[in-house]
Amino acid sequence: MKKILFTIFMVVSSLSYAQQLKSPNGDFSMEFSLLKDGTPTYKLEYKKKTLIKESKLGFELKDDEKSLLKDFSVEDTKATSFDESWKPVWGEVAEIRNHYNELAVHLKQNETDRKMIVRFRLFDDGLGFRYEFPQQENLIYFVVKEERTQFAMTGDHTAFWIPGDYDTQEYDYVESKLSEIRGKMDEAITPNASQHPMGGTGVQTALMMKSTDGIYINLHEAALIDYPAMHLNLDDENLIFESWLTPDARGDKGYLQAPFNTPWRTIIASDDARDILASNITLNLNEPNKIEDTSWIKPVKYIGVWWEMITGKSTWFYTNDFPSVKLGETDFENATPNGTHAANTEHVKEYIDFAAKHGFDAVLVEGWNVGWEDWFGKSKDYVFDFVTPYPDFDVEEIHNYAKSKGIKMMMHHETSGSVRNYERHLEDAYQFMNDHGYTSVKSGYVGDIIPRGEFHYGQWMVNHYQYALEKAAEHKIMVNAHEAVRPTGIRRTYPNLIGNESARGTEYQAFGGNKANHVTVLPFTRLIGGPMDYTPGIFEMDVSKLNPDNNSHVNATIANQLALYVTMYSPLQMAADLPEHYNQFLDAFQFIKDVAVDWEDSKYLEAEPGDYVTVARKAKDTGNWFVGNANGLEKRTSKISLDFLDAGKKYEAIIYADAKDAHYKTNPQAYTITKKTVTSKSKLKLTSAPGGGYAISIMEK
Repeated sequence: MKKILFTIFMVVSSLSYAQQLKSPNGDFSMEFSLLKDGTPTYKLEYKKKTLIKESKLGFELKDDEKSLLKDFSVEDTKATSFDESWKPVWGEVAEIRNHYNELAVHLKQNETDRKMIVRFRLFDDGLGFRYEFPQQENLIYFVVKEERTQFAMTGDHTAFWIPGDYDTQEYDYVESKLSEIRGKMDEAITPNASQHPMGGTGVQTALMMKSTDGIYINLHEAALIDYPAMHLNLDDENLIFESWLTPDARGDKGYLQAPFNTPWRTIIASDDARDILASNITLNLNEPNKIEDTSWIKPVKYIGVWWEMITGKSTWFYTNDFPSVKLGETDFENATPNGTHAANTEHVKEYIDFAAKHGFDAVLVEGWNVGWEDWFGKSKDYVFDFVTPYPDFDVEEIHNYAKSKGIKMMMHHETSGSVRNYERHLEDAYQFMNDHGYTSVKSGYVGDIIPRGEFHYGQWMVNHYQYALEKAAEHKIMVNAHEAVRPTGIRRTYPNLIGNESARGTEYQAFGGNKANHVTVLPFTRLIGGPMDYTPGIFEMDVSKLNPDNNSHVNATIANQLALYVTMYSPLQMAADLPEHYNQFLDAFQFIKDVAVDWEDSKYLEAEPGDYVTVARKAKDTGNWFVGNANGLEKRTSKISLDFLDAGKKYEAIIYADAKDAHYKTNPQAYTITKKTVTSKSKLKLTSAPGGGYAISIMEK
């Protein structure tokens, strides 16, 4: 690893207090300044065009007349540059360069003598900045009423947004002008198991925008630790976003103790949409890996007992006998099985057999543990114990059978939002996993949070997710957290955070459907912070064939579903459909079997948010490449060059494409498979259907 540290000379304007910082390649220029009343501000330029107009910085504190908003003077500034290369445990590339110029502005509030540092890091692809509160006598314990960080836009940009909400990100994205957000908000807020929308003009990060002159802008945050998640509240008259933190049960935004550093606020920008997808700012602003031995952290391709419950074909619960359940008291041994409980020993063995036959790593089983009869919507504290199986699920037999087949079992911990209960049982639950060979856990936080009044994205819950993650690391367990706060690059520091949901995933295809272009927006929004356990690979789009009472339709073609294994990056990839559906299309299923889950390199070939994403990735420790194209609502011809291949080598390309008459709604299972020899000089021209796409495996000959 190379590290370079040296001083940069800053320019001080003679007209007003201001300092400039440039990115290493000179494309970005940031200026920090103080207004006449001592209000700190910044502005950002990209290629000599204003990207962020003069925007204010600061905090409003609870029960504090002065607050940290103005009356500041600059005590000191420190400017440095940093350049290193580091290797992620897993990821989209084998090595990441972390290169930035930094400006740390040390501020003192004149009347109170309180101190605050604003630290800016300017990369070749954007800006990160955070607030730091050093150890001091006049600011020790304090409560944040609101963070007042502004992002002043230069125009009425097109935005891809979901409603601001303290409890969920599981919304379809809306594409609109900034000025249209208020008018579209009510329609955008659709029902969810737990939600607390901000309303008005509040939206969530990562927020993707495009200006009229073709500049792509992404607002997000990095390294969310011991702090509430940030939303953005839009002043739609002046087109200024301001941070809006998730409150706690009392309405407070954060309890802080100096010394303390906030998360980083990030602005990624480019005149090429592909650069947004390629950015590593979020990872680079996180601390290096803290897990010394990472040999147990391995990317996973899995199947699971899940989709059949999501569609309503099967159930999580074991019996219909009980209107309510009390753990330790309810007699499940003498209960009448309902005949629809999917997590039974023989059925799970069928999944293990399928996984072993087709080379998968693991099998997830949901609904294995007692308590599902009354798990949701009751504000129930002692809801699960995470160790007691239903009578028809033999933990030891499943463990031994899976081991004999070379398959790992993936644990499922649904908390039903009762976090107090989960923490009560967490040590025993993780030890149970260790004792029975489970190396990864899918945790869930469906429903309102207990302690009552807390939100999924508040400081208290952010600390819980971190506690569960760090405790898991002690037990050498990988975590895939669903309904948790959206990721902010913490997987660099704790690479056992192998996946997250934290957005509207495939399950909604069985709840009425996702927009057909949803997967062309997610890489620019939710995935900016980290990989998503999107659970792709659905081949039977007519959900009524699984459950006659469910008329939902999966809004995608089979070729689109294959492409998602490349375009929706995750080291944790599920083949989410039922084995019998894969057996009907084994030729298409071959791509899911072949595609890698850990990568040496990634190339972003085509990209336009809401319209299309085309990505090529090189499998780690091989010469094989995989390409995916996810298409939006309009039929489109994609033209790509294979110049990323090694010169002078020949490869066999297997192309899984939409058939000519394919359409996500009317003909989703129409695809073609062709083989051809390709080289680095080859160019391909492929047509993607509405809601379609293509997938290509490129193997060395």
